[in-house]
Amino acid sequence: MDTAIRCRQLFKRYDGKPPVEAVRGLDLDVRAGECFGLLGPNGAGKTTTIEILEGLLDATSGEVEILGRRWNGDADAIKQRIGISLQETKLSEKLTVLETLTLFRSFYRQGISPVDAIARVALQEKSQARVGKLSGGQKQRLAVACALVGDPELLFLDEPTTGLDPQSRRQLWDIVRGLRQQGRTVLLTTHYMEEAERLCDRVAVIDHGRLIALGSPRELIASLGGEHVIELSFVNGDGGDLQPYEKLPAVQSARRDGDLLILSVTEPHVALPALLERIGSRGQDLASLTTRHASLEDVFVTLTGRHLRDDLETTAA
Repeated sequence: MDTAIRCRQLFKRYDGKPPVEAVRGLDLDVRAGECFGLLGPNGAGKTTTIEILEGLLDATSGEVEILGRRWNGDADAIKQRIGISLQETKLSEKLTVLETLTLFRSFYRQGISPVDAIARVALQEKSQARVGKLSGGQKQRLAVACALVGDPELLFLDEPTTGLDPQSRRQLWDIVRGLRQQGRTVLLTTHYMEEAERLCDRVAVIDHGRLIALGSPRELIASLGGEHVIELSFVNGDGGDLQPYEKLPAVQSARRDGDLLILSVTEPHVALPALLERIGSRGQDLASLTTRHASLEDVFVTLTGRHLRDDLETTAA
């Protein structure tokens, strides 16, 4: 099977005053064996989309195929072949890690042993510990183990590392990399652009219920027109109009992000002398200037006008 997930003209409409169209004609294909990232700001339709794909929510209209089957009529067969790790999983705090995985293993006709699932997420030392005594990172790894115990062909991971410390986050990255090496398909949502860049073969950016970008992280970064970024700020003012900066040698685009002026460039060693000459000729004083490689975050901001993490934190506040 070449395609693990396929949806065509997916719509989800919530009745109300006014009605809300959370998903608007989404077409998506996830290839078998790839780690696919689904990115989008809050309210973009990302969560609605993944819940429809997981069989947790009915679409208003459209077609969805999971591993060549449809939820309408083949739900039990699909459930036996997928694993789901929700953004927040509530487990019985009085059960031990081993007891929890033994319970989840009983839901599947085939799968791996609870002991093997524990080993895959490196929780051997906590196998007899009660869930309520685990740290946040350990609970998250246990939730992933619950999704793995059925030995799924397709794994849904909904923001699996949100709120984790850097060490726990990287341990989960290793788990995802191991699944890719086994040829399993992973659909990942995340609010960390670095995570998407490191783990995903391809990513889709969704905004206002529609697909606005699709490709590998490298392809999407290249779509900016430059692989490098120059960020600068001024002691007084914002540097004036953007257009003169866009005309500088090797500069592909210019935008503002708060007090920063951000230039996407192809060759920093060409752009920088011209930039500094312009600043000097105008008598402007620099407060800061840095150069770096372009990232998926730059792509996201260019497409949506928002930072994904800032959008999350604003909503939480």
